[in-house]
Amino acid sequence: MKIKSKIMRYIFTLVGCVLLGYLLWLSLRPVEIIAVHQRNNYSDVLVKNFPLTDKGRIEWWLKNKDRLNHRYDIPKPASYGDFTINFWLFGKGYQKEGKDDRLCFSDIKTEANCIDKNLLFAINKSQNFGVRFISYDGDDYQLGKNGEIIKINRK
Repeated sequence: MKIKSKIMRYIFTLVGCVLLGYLLWLSLRPVEIIAVHQRNNYSDVLVKNFPLTDKGRIEWWLKNKDRLNHRYDIPKPASYGDFTINFWLFGKGYQKEGKDDRLCFSDIKTEANCIDKNLLFAINKSQNFGVRFISYDGDDYQLGKNGEIIKINRK
C-alpha cells in the first residue's frame, strides 16, 4: 500500500511539474506580429503567441505601444483622436473566404485574404471613455488618469 501511494504521489508531482513547465514556456514566448491591416482609424493586428491573460495582454500593450507606433504606425487616430486596434489570432493563416465565418482584408489582392474570426483583445480610445481594453474572454478595463488600470463592468 505504501509503495503504491508513493508511486502515485511521484506521478502527480511529475505531471504537475510538466504542466507548470508548459505554462511557463507558453508565457515566455514572444508575441509574433504577422501583419497589420488598416482602414481609417481601425487597425487589425494578426498575432501568434499573444499573452494568455488580460493582465498579460494589457502589460504587453503598455510595454510595446511605442514600438508598434514606430514600426507599424498604429494606432492611427481619426482627426478627433479616436482609434480602435483589434488583435486577432492568426491561427491557420490566410484562407479563402469560403462558408466559414471569416474576416477578409481588401488590401490583399489574392483569394486567400481572410482569417478565421478569433478576436483576442481590442484597445479603443474615444473622447467619451478614454482608453479601454476589451477582452473577449474575460473582463474589460479602462486606463485611469494616473495610469492605473481599472476593471469595468460590462452592461
